[in-house]
Amino acid sequence: MTQIHDLPGHLIRRAHQTSVAVFTAETRAAGFDLTPVQYGALATLMDHPGIDQATLAGLIAHDRATIGGVVLRLESRGYIERKVREDDRRARILTPTPRGQALYQAMRPAILAAQERILAGLDGNEREPFMRALRKLAESGNGLSHAPGDRVGGSSE
Repeated sequence: MTQIHDLPGHLIRRAHQTSVAVFTAETRAAGFDLTPVQYGALATLMDHPGIDQATLAGLIAHDRATIGGVVLRLESRGYIERKVREDDRRARILTPTPRGQALYQAMRPAILAAQERILAGLDGNEREPFMRALRKLAESGNGLSHAPGDRVGGSSE
């Protein structure tokens, strides 16, 4: 592993570039304008309405220092609502609005199409082992990240 194109870090970075490009192309072609992180935050709030910003940051493995900007953009566009938590006035509770719920549902076909395009280079027999390996890498390296996730992995969707 001496050539750049044989290094796992380089290949992971290239795969990430592809993933973001495909996500952006599919969602924009369908008329949506969310970044992958914004979509991840909205999708997580659909599954966990009423969590605070710190919990959201952990669930999507995004650093707490910048999650506020993601939340602010989603709130300013009317996709989520942020309220002060009654038992801790410093914490903000986040919930998707009806507009955010509708956006999430409307984006699902584009998101699924993006996942198909991302995996298009793999045949049916390669996809599940690849996904298992990705989950294993994410889980084993979680503690090394500057923004470790509270739950790495996910559904089999």
